Amino acid sequence: MAEYEVVIGLEVHVQIKTRSKMFCSCANVFGAEPNTMVCPVCMGYPGVMPTPNHEAIRKTIMAGLMCDCDIPSYSKFDRKSYFYPDMPKNYQISQYDLPLCLRGRIHISGKGFSGEELPDKYIGLTRIHLEEDVAKLNHLGRTSGVDFNRAGVPLMECVSEPDMRSADEAYAYLTALKQIMQYGGISDCDMEKGQMRCDVNISLRPFGQKEFGTKIELKNLNSFRAVHRAVNYEIARQSELLDAGEKLRQETRGWNDDRGETYLMRTKEQAHDYRYFPEPDLMPITLDLKRVDEYRRQLPELPEAMRRRFVADYGLTPYDAQVLTMEKALAEYYDCGAKLTKSPKTLANWIISDLLCELSASGQTISACPVTPEHLAAMIDMIDAGAINNRIAKTVFAEMASSGKPPRQIVAEKGLAQVSDEGAVIPLVEQAIAANAPQVQQYREGNEKVVQYFVGQVMKLSRGKANPQLVIKLLKERLDG
Repeated sequence: MAEYEVVIGLEVHVQIKTRSKMFCSCANVFGAEPNTMVCPVCMGYPGVMPTPNHEAIRKTIMAGLMCDCDIPSYSKFDRKSYFYPDMPKNYQISQYDLPLCLRGRIHISGKGFSGEELPDKYIGLTRIHLEEDVAKLNHLGRTSGVDFNRAGVPLMECVSEPDMRSADEAYAYLTALKQIMQYGGISDCDMEKGQMRCDVNISLRPFGQKEFGTKIELKNLNSFRAVHRAVNYEIARQSELLDAGEKLRQETRGWNDDRGETYLMRTKEQAHDYRYFPEPDLMPITLDLKRVDEYRRQLPELPEAMRRRFVADYGLTPYDAQVLTMEKALAEYYDCGAKLTKSPKTLANWIISDLLCELSASGQTISACPVTPEHLAAMIDMIDAGAINNRIAKTVFAEMASSGKPPRQIVAEKGLAQVSDEGAVIPLVEQAIAANAPQVQQYREGNEKVVQYFVGQVMKLSRGKANPQLVIKLLKERLDG
């Protein structure tokens, strides 16, 4: 396998979040009863005329700008002719030679899905074009049904350059693209709802060879993890065939996630002839520089820029920043809390180690979490001020996650305030020393680690309320005396 260089390109379809479909006024919603969100336009009845969705065009251009694309001043729609049950008109309104976005790039870095360090590189984008989605086929036993609710939904196709060289790079590219689309409000990118769909083009060639190897297309990939597994499987499969001296043929393969292997769907002896021609019912799209500059000013802070800011402003590690920006809602949660506390790094630690575990266990989203960023920041400030210790903070956090109450109220109601009065702690320290003579002997024989045993005993006696730093100070004073 080390003898071959892997070449990967991705074609990613992203549904655009709009109120209506691309060329009609039907609602763009998921989960409605089959064939209830349809009209003569999206059903392709004779004599109907499409009307372009300006919001879908704007969001496509915004997506292109966020991916560092060139935005041509002139673009047009085309008819892509093919016959399949999911296409009611027997053609799709798409874009061919003059798309809305050209020559972009997406940056990848950090650790890949396998934990390996990724090369710091840009993956080129050939184009982003706008089209209408097709209907959804539902296969039930030996019969199939067609739900046309999805037909006509605005759909972007993001076509990458063949710049990826591993499954980890493909996974990182998809993750970065998804984040950009979510941060920009372009799409929710929910793969379970079909809002983001991916096809993989993969080939192998001997190292040093300039010509590409035979391209294999992988379909039916319904998660980023499936993409990662399918690419690794296909690398091994193609390598084995090439090692055996076999000649690969261009083909389309599906992915069986249960079996963890690809399977042949069809061979490709020649390219499809879609008979593209300019859509006669739609005018070309013309954009002036002022309009594009206006869109550029509307761009949000992107995840990569946010990661850099978190590292520079809040003292986070690159890993912490990467975790906290995986989702826009989580990044905004942290950013809000970090501005309210003097210890933003501590806040990051609590979110990553405690809050995310709580959300996973409860099945909640960050947006619905009872622990607000204001309350979590306030709890951390109470730790820094010595009002509570880390052990008490765990109890306070659990109560915040259950009730949504602010930390000061919880501490007051449950009597959890940290005890930092020497007069109150000294009797507990002396009691612990008196009850553990063998450990006192160990300490005085040079085993200083036994101090932690005594700290634990004092914390038990104080029900976790004693100030740990004060406890250690008082213990050493008496044990060394």
